[in-house]
Amino acid sequence: MRELDYNSVIEKLVSFIAQKVKEAKAGGVVIGISGGVDSAATAYLAVKALGREKVLGLIMPYYETQDVEDARLVCNELGIEHRIMSIKPIVDSFENVLSWELDERNRGNIMARTRMILLYAHANARNLLVLGTSNRSEVLTGYFTKWGDGASDYAPLINLYKTEVWEIARRLGVPGKIIRKKPSAGLWEGQTDEDELGISYQLLDEILYLLVDVKMPEETIAKELKIPIETVQHVKNLIQNSAHKRRLPVGPEVRT
Repeated sequence: MRELDYNSVIEKLVSFIAQKVKEAKAGGVVIGISGGVDSAATAYLAVKALGREKVLGLIMPYYETQDVEDARLVCNELGIEHRIMSIKPIVDSFENVLSWELDERNRGNIMARTRMILLYAHANARNLLVLGTSNRSEVLTGYFTKWGDGASDYAPLINLYKTEVWEIARRLGVPGKIIRKKPSAGLWEGQTDEDELGISYQLLDEILYLLVDVKMPEETIAKELKIPIETVQHVKNLIQNSAHKRRLPVGPEVRT
């Protein structure tokens, strides 16, 4: 993996947030606080950049799990204004008007898009920017909901791999229990990111770095990391199959 000067990175992220809020003449930012490390790190960065009075946290559970308490812990530790809003009635109302029963993935996508709508409703009402929590590992592999958790005004962590976010979080003082917990998007009970991705974040990030940043051939990566070539190809497929999620809608070129 690449070597980063984490203190310098944190300074750059804090400066970025402050600058973008100033440029937009916004009153601050709103962040969806999930109880995971990405949203926690984003909130800690925002408070460093803007002060606690300019950061609003929205906790938007569908299931009542430990994640809600972890999200509340982050907000209380930072002393930021926060609201807890169950999205279950909203998501269930969507399901009620459909002519079929939703599977877990479809329902999870609706959950993510519902949270996006609520974030922007608060942003519009209070002249805030929506600060996203996506990291580079998720973006490259397409592990996000299009127009859901992938939608924001700015995403300070978007060029940091998941393993790098963990280190940023440690240096920011994010509670250890949140850093150590298994990453989960909370889309259904028992769901974890690594189970869905089919690979640990540690190995994923090493492959992504060599494949995308270093542009090392697949066979060389497999030898370098002492892993089957199929594992590298699995990651490459994740990148290729999710390319449409990383771009705005496109259409055919029309010439006169």
